Amino acid sequence: MITVGMNYHVIEGKQDDFEEKFAAVIGALNAADGHTNSTLWKDVSDGASYLITSEWSDEAAFSAFIQSEDFRSVTNWGKEQILSDRPRHKIYKS
Repeated sequence: MITVGMNYHVIEGKQDDFEEKFAAVIGALNAADGHTNSTLWKDVSDGASYLITSEWSDEAAFSAFIQSEDFRSVTNWGKEQILSDRPRHKIYKS
């Protein structure tokens, strides 16, 4: 099993849009092979900074998801409309 930390910083004022989109994306995550659980965390000292922790059976399952069309369409929308900086992902292996 692996846990992936996905760090996002959104444009000020776009927090509600980001949170709503995550609520919609959770369905795609839950349907992905190898996905176990995902949680959205918000930084209390910077309300535009978020972390998504996502548990996967293995790194190959996560890689397949981030190469999917579903993931690509969400990230393209995010880059154009919501994010103030490039997302950063880190994989933690147990």
